[in-house]
This record gives sequence, structure tokens and C-alpha cells, in this order.
Amino acid sequence: MTNLVADSAMDALLDKISNDATTLHVCSGNPATRAAVLTNSLGNVAIDETDFTKADGDVSGRKATCAQQSIGSASASGTAHCVAVIDGSALLKVQDLSADQAITSGNPITVAAHDHEVRDPS
Repeated sequence: MTNLVADSAMDALLDKISNDATTLHVCSGNPATRAAVLTNSLGNVAIDETDFTKADGDVSGRKATCAQQSIGSASASGTAHCVAVIDGSALLKVQDLSADQAITSGNPITVAAHDHEVRDPS
């Protein structure tokens, strides 16, 4: 039996995230909704489709890499656990940081480039 998802279909999912993205938030906790992202945000930066690059996945399938982002001034203090990407009405993705980071209100935040990979079916 053959399992196949065309690259164009995987790219369509990745396009939904990159084309609709308006804001990247650094968050405490594990937000599961757009409202929770806004509540748990320690800082944010505007993003759009130009911040994403699609390519073959590291393991298989396809990936979209979000370029490094700089947040000029944290809006709150806390422990950053993840980054979240939202649009005007929905949560598009949440990704854990490689390690939790202490954030101090008013200090700059640098978010390293990170990717979202859609793997080929097994």
C-alpha cells in the first residue's frame, strides 16, 4: 500500500499559517486559543508571509521556517515557554522553545528562526 500526500497539499497547509500570520507572540504557559495567547503574551512582533520560507522537511515532507524575530521591548515579565502565531481571529500555531527563558518587562527579546514541519505519511 502506498501512502502519499503531494507537496502542493502540504504547502497549502503551510501557506495557511504563513499567509494569514499577523503577529508572533512569546508566551508563558501553553495557550490553546487566540485569547489565551493574548493573555499569556510576554511580548509580540508583527509578521507576515515574507517572514516564512518553504522547503523540503528535515525528516520528510515540507516545512515553513519563520525567520529570526526581534521584539524591541517585552510587555510583561515571566517565563517564556513557547511562541505562538496568530491572525486577526485565530490561533495558527504554537511551538515550544528549546528551553524556557526568563523574560523581564522592557527588555528586548530575540526569537530564533524556527520551523514547522509537515511529515510525509507513513
